[in-house]
Amino acid sequence: MAAAHDLEMEEDVNLNRDREMKEMLEEEKMREDREGKDPFRLKKVHRIVSKWMLPEPVRRTYLERANCLPPPVFIISISIAELAVFIYYAVWKPQKQWITLDSGILESPFIYSPEKREEAWRFISYMLVHAGVQHILGNLVMQLVLGIPLEMVHKGLRVGLVYLAGVIAGSLASSIFDPLKSLVGASGGVYALMGGYFMNVLVVSFAAHVAGGFAGMSIGYTVFSCFDKALLKDPRFWIAIAAYLACVLFAVFFNIFLSPAN
Repeated sequence: MAAAHDLEMEEDVNLNRDREMKEMLEEEKMREDREGKDPFRLKKVHRIVSKWMLPEPVRRTYLERANCLPPPVFIISISIAELAVFIYYAVWKPQKQWITLDSGILESPFIYSPEKREEAWRFISYMLVHAGVQHILGNLVMQLVLGIPLEMVHKGLRVGLVYLAGVIAGSLASSIFDPLKSLVGASGGVYALMGGYFMNVLVVSFAAHVAGGFAGMSIGYTVFSCFDKALLKDPRFWIAIAAYLACVLFAVFFNIFLSPAN
């Protein structure tokens, strides 16, 4: 009976091993099929990106997950929108010159203005307006260089969440630390991508940049580090969201009751 029991246990082990091997083969086949169906997969580009922009421990994960299906629609679309708004104010609106815009954008319904804080959309729409060529080129280059590789791995929903979190954090922080100044530009979103990507913030003197970077270091880090997890099941995501919402509520309270711009 002992021999029969041992034989039965060996058969169970073999069955489990065969089942695991079959699952591994199926996963490998699915991965190969996915790669074969992606005619736009630029492996050489991915290798270059991973070599120059990523630390060695995460390069393999990037190369395994990066693909162009779906394409990086969010970051490309937001960049086109920002460029279109800049061209509109630089070319079609009356300007003395378009290297540095002034009167045209100051009257824009998109710009964040302390006197019009009740128009809540301005806390987000200010990202579409830029003050000049250097301003928009710097933001577009950075968000495309960082955003496209990120979106090829994490897709548009996650990248959009981090980007917009940085935009909102930037305008709210500016309304607290520079309460009498108007605000334009997508730097809050760009610095959120940078904060989530590199987990550090460049030393700058603008509240919107710093706030965007901290949004990236909290929400961005959590989102971009969850390669294979559902965000809603990751407790770090809810901690980051709770901290972010607490800061947002404080900023809203400050703007309603304490702001010098009132």
